[in-house]
Amino acid sequence: MSATPSRPAINEPAPSSRRHDEEAVSSPTNLPPGQPRYEFFHVVQRYLDKAAKLIQLPDYIHQILSQPKNEIICHFPVKMDSGQVRLFKGYRIQHSNILGPYKGGMRFHESASLDDFKALAALMTWKCSLMGLPFGGGKGGIKFNPRTVSRNELQRITRRFFHALGGNIGPDYDIPAPDMGTNAQTMAWAMDTYMNTVGMVQKQAVLGVVTGKPIASGGTVGREKATGQGLVYCILEWAKRNHFDLEGKKLLVQGFGNVGSHTAVLLSHLGVSLAAVGDHTGYLYNPEGFNAHRLQKYVEEKGSIAGYPNGKAITREEFFSLQGDIFVPAALENQIGPAEAEALNVKLIAEGANGPCSPEGEAVLLKKGIEILPDVLANGGGVTVSYYEWVQNRRSESWDLAEVDRRLKDAMEHAYSRVVHATRQHQTDYRTACYCVALERLQRVYEEREIFP
Repeated sequence: MSATPSRPAINEPAPSSRRHDEEAVSSPTNLPPGQPRYEFFHVVQRYLDKAAKLIQLPDYIHQILSQPKNEIICHFPVKMDSGQVRLFKGYRIQHSNILGPYKGGMRFHESASLDDFKALAALMTWKCSLMGLPFGGGKGGIKFNPRTVSRNELQRITRRFFHALGGNIGPDYDIPAPDMGTNAQTMAWAMDTYMNTVGMVQKQAVLGVVTGKPIASGGTVGREKATGQGLVYCILEWAKRNHFDLEGKKLLVQGFGNVGSHTAVLLSHLGVSLAAVGDHTGYLYNPEGFNAHRLQKYVEEKGSIAGYPNGKAITREEFFSLQGDIFVPAALENQIGPAEAEALNVKLIAEGANGPCSPEGEAVLLKKGIEILPDVLANGGGVTVSYYEWVQNRRSESWDLAEVDRRLKDAMEHAYSRVVHATRQHQTDYRTACYCVALERLQRVYEEREIFP
């Protein structure tokens, strides 16, 4: 195998002709019970279509942005601890690079599919555009459950995947980051694999091939909490504009991984009490409020909230029926359908996950007067601080936490202001306004650069 393979655009069959193994049944966390498979990419397309019509986006730009530029699928073998050789399926979807290199996370999850990665890559394009970053959108990962393999197996799987991608990623071309099922250690393995297979003479020049790395390996302070921190800055801005006092308010969090846990901890410092929490193992309730920091440490050690002693086990239905003030869905997409939306009794939903509200669920929420801070804005802190890490790598600089947080706060507030302006200008909801702002920036670039040749 060549050390520097070309960058193919591998065309995937149309949805109607996809092979059965690409249509895996989603995990219980991914879909509420009894619901059919969620066509995430089609949902994102509907938002695109609505915003494009509202701003009168030229048809040719709409058409270009309606599909990813490249869809890369690879199969690669890995020898497991038992000696058995197992074949894995990896994806990298590169949606748009008109604004700069493709940028987006790598997800390791058993329900991963082409449809999901296409949707997530498109969301990254809108997110980077909205946040004013010089990046386009990408997303990828591997279809498997990382909790079912050993650490050594996980390292081999990760390295073989990034070796298979070869020159399809790079610090000036496509820059992966952590996502669900991956972390800073995963990115360290990825960076090291890239450095040792692509054949760069100046190793330090390719530190920026991935972001979300450990600090000692070129990462930045503040990256681990960045998505949660950005989410909190959005909540603070919403509270300020709506004269809403956060002190003493109740928080519900679905998904207590990186985003959900950091959001809960940061909000606890502002006097917000974590009343209920859920993850792939179940849901817990504590009317007196959880110690968010202790719960975060417990999950870091145990891998889930299961067995945490200071909460009462409740059902998913009971969780969504609880009275609260702020709900942060930070798990997977399609968690809030019409039934959940009818049950929810909160004032604000701040989307820590991508696409947690179905369109039907969102319609119910808006009718009830529950405000939504949409994913494209609310969880934009992660990619923003990833950009800061990339800049530090390129400049051989090291910023302190105060500098990173100051820049992030300014970025989130400016993006929030642009969205609020768009809601008034176009007389629309927050989510559509986010798409309008993102598309208007993309439109300007396409009109200035025009179409080659």
